[in-house]
Amino acid sequence: MPAKAAPIKVDVETDRLISHAAHFLGKAKKEVVDAAVREYIDAHRDEINQGVRDAMQQLDGTPESAVSLLTGIPSDRIADYGGMRKRD
Repeated sequence: MPAKAAPIKVDVETDRLISHAAHFLGKAKKEVVDAAVREYIDAHRDEINQGVRDAMQQLDGTPESAVSLLTGIPSDRIADYGGMRKRD
């Protein structure tokens, strides 16, 4: 089954660069963007993996740790914002 396309938004200058690159490379814009993103991720893989490891270290299995990770609010301050509703 072919992958579905998902729209992305870029600023006008970036779109112009993509268009020019696609034209002169004889490729579709989506091919240029796909290749660029894959190369960027490959070049930054160590940083991405470190971010994943850092995030995993913050999680302790509690809902509070997940909220903290997603919001940037320290776990011990969540109560200051109304806390977490207890599940029944």
